[in-house]
Amino acid sequence: MPDYVSRSPLEGATVTALMLATPGVLALLTCVLFDQLTLRKGLMPPGFGGMAEPGSRAFKLGVVRRSLALTCLWGVLWIGVFSPLATLGQATELDLSSITTPQLFILHFLFVLVLMVWYVLGFAGTPGFGARGIHGWVAQFGLRTPSLGRELAIGLVVGVGAWFVVVMALMAFGLLLWWVGGAELLPTEPPAMVPWIAALPVVVRLLVSLSAGVVEEAFFRGFLQPRMGIVLATALFVLAHASYEQPLMLVGITILSLIYGLLVVWRQNIWPAIAAHTLFDAMQLLIIIPWALNLLEEGGPEFPLPVAAVLMSVGF
Repeated sequence: MPDYVSRSPLEGATVTALMLATPGVLALLTCVLFDQLTLRKGLMPPGFGGMAEPGSRAFKLGVVRRSLALTCLWGVLWIGVFSPLATLGQATELDLSSITTPQLFILHFLFVLVLMVWYVLGFAGTPGFGARGIHGWVAQFGLRTPSLGRELAIGLVVGVGAWFVVVMALMAFGLLLWWVGGAELLPTEPPAMVPWIAALPVVVRLLVSLSAGVVEEAFFRGFLQPRMGIVLATALFVLAHASYEQPLMLVGITILSLIYGLLVVWRQNIWPAIAAHTLFDAMQLLIIIPWALNLLEEGGPEFPLPVAAVLMSVGF
């Protein structure tokens, strides 16, 4: 008898409650780890009271500021990173026709809001805050560079190379799964969101690519990675895309995230990663996905399963 049939209503409600609460608990644990790693690496902002005398007014105010900033981070991690875990394996229907263009950017807006809250609460009122202004923001999130044009050019070259690396890696992984008898893990159709986004107006797709490149790199590579490390930042980046529920696609996202993370470590700023990420997404949404969907539609050429799976997994 299927497990869901044998459960009582109370047991079913308990399981549902646990599934809904798990993302919040994981987000909270991540925030605690983030806080401790930030403190250990000496990256805690001065406004959070780390240098003040314990028990002093500045120390107490710093604790309040730090708590507020971490609460905002907890909320966005819950919503934007861990919430897909609550619906994994469940058949959920998303009404794409009800999604408006502004709703495509809500999560990115929340990411930016967390960065702003962190900077303002962490630095407002500290010596030199008014003079630093935008320069402090730039330095805090890895945007400082002596040559913006050079960094963007490096990112564009890496972005093209990353596309070939990911496609080859997915092809090899897909063939390996097929060879060892794991063909059922290979996608036979793309997530509904992918062809829907690919059908949006060109301007909207360009804005989505630019927003993803700038905001996601600023949040995951400029904010999280220096404080948590490349492995944890990549894990969170992949979890944020877990709602696709396609293992092959998540493998590609993991490879991309590691490439962007290593690029940031190499260049010591996030501009190359922004350029690479934006170019990759633009290539996908404007060229690759429409081409792949056209090849895979009914009546198109027949592909071996691993090749077809890769064509459908390129739409991150």
